[in-house]
Amino acid sequence: MKKLILFVACLLLVAQVYGQQALGKGSEIVSPEVHADNTVTFRLQAANAKDVKLTGDWVPRKDWASPTVDMVNDGNGLWSYTTEVLPSDLYSYMFFVDGVEVRDPNNVYLNRDVATVSNIFITGNGNGDLYKVQKVPHGSVTRRWYDSPGNNMSRRITVYTPPGYETSKESYPVLYLLHGMGGDEEAWMALGRTSQILDNLIAQDKVKPMVVVMTNGNVVQEAAPGESSLGLYKPTFQLPHTMDGKMEETFPEVINFIETNYRVTPDRSGRAIAGLSMGGYHSLHISRHYPNMFDYVGLFSPAVIPSQGVNSKVYEDIDGTLAGQIRNGYQLYWIGIGKTDFLYKAVEEYRAKLDKLGAKYTYVETEGGHTWSNWRVYLSQFLPLLFR
Repeated sequence: MKKLILFVACLLLVAQVYGQQALGKGSEIVSPEVHADNTVTFRLQAANAKDVKLTGDWVPRKDWASPTVDMVNDGNGLWSYTTEVLPSDLYSYMFFVDGVEVRDPNNVYLNRDVATVSNIFITGNGNGDLYKVQKVPHGSVTRRWYDSPGNNMSRRITVYTPPGYETSKESYPVLYLLHGMGGDEEAWMALGRTSQILDNLIAQDKVKPMVVVMTNGNVVQEAAPGESSLGLYKPTFQLPHTMDGKMEETFPEVINFIETNYRVTPDRSGRAIAGLSMGGYHSLHISRHYPNMFDYVGLFSPAVIPSQGVNSKVYEDIDGTLAGQIRNGYQLYWIGIGKTDFLYKAVEEYRAKLDKLGAKYTYVETEGGHTWSNWRVYLSQFLPLLFR
């Protein structure tokens, strides 16, 4: 019996060694390979494929289409493609093998945007360096649950506290940072690289240490897909109560939770709100509806006008309450948008309204469209202006 046990143990050990060797063999392909000049080579082993294409968010797009580039077979089933020099940034990509979407098996780094999962990589020597984890002091990121009586549920938020928060007795200002349609409380962390940007800018003494609260703007959700009692369901883009005033109505619940549970400045001078797209819409209307709540407002590629038929007290007398917010005063009202953004005209019309009302605001116009590449830049430009 002892010999049998010893024999089985030896077999298991041999199997484990061979298993580790097999894993080692699968890691020989390097993809993506970011070169010193910021060109990038992608590789995929697909011996039986007839056609392999690559798409990435650096490839010029037409409308919402995802254009592709052709990869080249070396004759042994290894397909490859090398880009031109890419600006420093964070990029996502995926393969299409004979028309079928495929993730890069040699790259374990992924992001989810609504229901689309893509591989990612970063090129350096520019903006991308802000998005990398550097050798600097790091803040903490926690997921907290708060009671939301207005939505009849407990809900989850993501909270960044700056380096040294745990050992300090200081009270910190707060930025409430809101996502776009289809996003959730994970979006600004994963896609926006918020903690990396903050850690790096605080270390450079360009940003005042602050708490950042990332909410879930979909008021029918307890939390991000897969993180609630609903289980592992497929995320969808537009949900009930999207941009109908419910988010704005119940937003004071978030502020009450933060100011009860964190050492923060509990007045408008220590509060900022900003968001992208739908989050910009929420930031615009929350700050207008509660004119004494925020001294700093950031609108990144914002939606502006409520949909027809939406009935909420939040959207009553928009022009009058906006004029009241302007008269009431604020420290910063910041707007950023790309020249090819589909919301460009709406923002242009909104700026005309602000001009007519005599509002003071900072306007930044960039290349590109409705993209995370722009929104990460807007965040890195907005943060240094806060709480000075």
